[in-house]
Amino acid sequence: MSYVAVKGGERAILNSQKLVAENRRGNPKVSELSLDQISEQFGLAVDRVMVEGSIYDRLLGALALKQAQGDALEAIFLLRAFRTTLPRFGVSAPIDTGAMRVRRRISATFKDIPGGQVLGPTYDYVHRLLDFSLAAEVSVGSAEANAAEEALDPTMPRVIDILGQEGLIEEEREGGGEVFDLTREPMTFPAGRDQRLQNLARADEGFLLGLAYSTTRGYGGAHPFVGEIRLGEVLVEIEPEELGFPIAIAEITVTECQTINQFRGSAEKPPQFTRGYGLTFGHCERKAISMALIDRALRAPELGEDVRHPAQNEQFVLPHTDNVEANGLISHFKLPHYVDFQAELQLLRRLREEHEAAKDAGATQ
Repeated sequence: MSYVAVKGGERAILNSQKLVAENRRGNPKVSELSLDQISEQFGLAVDRVMVEGSIYDRLLGALALKQAQGDALEAIFLLRAFRTTLPRFGVSAPIDTGAMRVRRRISATFKDIPGGQVLGPTYDYVHRLLDFSLAAEVSVGSAEANAAEEALDPTMPRVIDILGQEGLIEEEREGGGEVFDLTREPMTFPAGRDQRLQNLARADEGFLLGLAYSTTRGYGGAHPFVGEIRLGEVLVEIEPEELGFPIAIAEITVTECQTINQFRGSAEKPPQFTRGYGLTFGHCERKAISMALIDRALRAPELGEDVRHPAQNEQFVLPHTDNVEANGLISHFKLPHYVDFQAELQLLRRLREEHEAAKDAGATQ
């Protein structure tokens, strides 16, 4: 008996696509989800798709999730593909997170901070119990939330600057020269911090979380403190050449995380705290914290530390955290490999025949 290649056709593919559309819609008696419903009520899912898809557009993120039946990786792939079709008409100025209109802002290093701790929207203090009242589709008012937002102090100085005033943490260096654009240029090694941070922002949240977890369990020698997490809205500005001054073109929601890590010092630097940094679109705290942990781990060569663990090795981390590339490679194993398998099959049969022949020759001696 031998294996033979199976032939398929366009008709089978078209029928498969029809089945996908039917499964996506589900029972036609159930009301179809609108993009506004997905954007407003599955906001955290939309935020993840936007940040890993590298495009800030809530309705497009909602559309991608709807088209992908809620599969985040497929939705991210759709957004990345769409992004490549868009023209680029300018480059925005760096956003100023210090001027963020804050909705949530906490510090795990200082209890009393200027502007106060603002819990904001978070699952940190809720019971992990199913809330069956949600099944009743009861509307919940937001008067309390609105009142809390109105009471916030508009000036929220950075918590981490408290250490900077005493010289206990490394100075934040301003980036110089042209910023690397990972969406247009291939990855290079050694990678600058700008390239690394772009890669981590687009990285798969689950894999990044696992790598970050490894750094605190003996595979990175890190036990950071969260200096500050901020969630809020910032302005996006561009400076057209014909105007000569910046103008605001959008307001976006971002999450920023700055971690504080130990550093024993070196011959050139005294003992001090060092920084890890994470910034994402939307409300993605888990991703921002993981990003900050890996950012600090990847700075090991810069700080004269030994590179001994996977999370410290940029040639391991950067090429393997991109879920679109990983999804493409893993999914391609579902495609026909008939010719390759036939070659492997023939090789294995020949090797077995040679093994049996050698075995029989040994038995007759």
